[in-house]
Amino acid sequence: MNIRKLARWGAVAATFAAALAPIPAAAAVELPHFANGFGLTVVEQPAWVDDARRTFTISVASTEVPRPTLLPGQVAGQHKIVVTLPEGYSGSTARYPVLYSLHGNPDRPDTEWNQRMVEKATRGTPLITVQPNGVRSWYSNWVNPGAVGKQNWENFHLNQLIPLVDANLRTIAARDGRAILGHSMGGFGALHYAEHRPELFGYVGSMSGGLDLRSAVMRGVVVFTETMAESGVPTVGVDAIFGVPVWPFDGIWNAQSPAHNVAPLRGMGVALYTGNGGNLLDNPLQAVAEQQARETNLVAVANLTAAGVPFDFVDYGDGSGWAPGCTGKHAQEPCLQADMNHFVGLLMGRLRHP
Repeated sequence: MNIRKLARWGAVAATFAAALAPIPAAAAVELPHFANGFGLTVVEQPAWVDDARRTFTISVASTEVPRPTLLPGQVAGQHKIVVTLPEGYSGSTARYPVLYSLHGNPDRPDTEWNQRMVEKATRGTPLITVQPNGVRSWYSNWVNPGAVGKQNWENFHLNQLIPLVDANLRTIAARDGRAILGHSMGGFGALHYAEHRPELFGYVGSMSGGLDLRSAVMRGVVVFTETMAESGVPTVGVDAIFGVPVWPFDGIWNAQSPAHNVAPLRGMGVALYTGNGGNLLDNPLQAVAEQQARETNLVAVANLTAAGVPFDFVDYGDGSGWAPGCTGKHAQEPCLQADMNHFVGLLMGRLRHP
């Protein structure tokens, strides 16, 4: 065999060997390291939840809520926080806006459906999303926590978690770089937080939120979450969060009703989403829950209108025209996915971003 043939066969062999060689691992995606601060101690550093390496969890202990009540799988004294980064975060020096997404009850930030909804809604979007632990908190500083000890959830999330995120991630740490959204109890929390601290948020959204604490039905829902083990253990008293829920002792309930305290939202983007429950015979519990949530949203809509606060209200009825698979129920992933997709589109038109 002549030299040319040898060279040609050598090149073929080298190519074949290269094809069979192990493929080098993809360049490592950088996990941020979080430092303690603002009354929070990092007890578990960030860890990816899967090989996609967009979403990680971190666990913290808080001086404001040192002993949260627990749902199955949660660790005593710890708060798991879920963070979803935009694609390309680790290869960039850019700063990004942050969406805080608040779950309902009984739910946790680290459930698969919460991760799935956030990742779908933010795919290809330069946006960080943070999902904090909320258990049965009603996203409030409790007035009578009793044996469970201090439960200052509003202080934890607004005075501790937001500064910690801004200190450890490349965020746009300003009102026009921050939004908040929530489902059910989380919808209450999103408006509640935005009304109390309007300087923090440029956009607020509620998905099927229970917004009217002056409603007897809503008070019953809150009492149910306080006293039922399905909402967290140990259970707490009916007066733990907002005090005694009946007149003349219900002043805090009245004062903390998001549907009635809408004036601070002026100048902020506001979006409300709700269905009507659809067919009552199809999952009656979720149908009635959505009907009642809608009633509280109508109160908020009336008060926003009276106050001259601009807002978007997506009232999608039985869901047939909103999203495939949505039938207008309360905790229905296709409905909530469409809500979140729409909200992300709105906020990205208003917030600063790369």
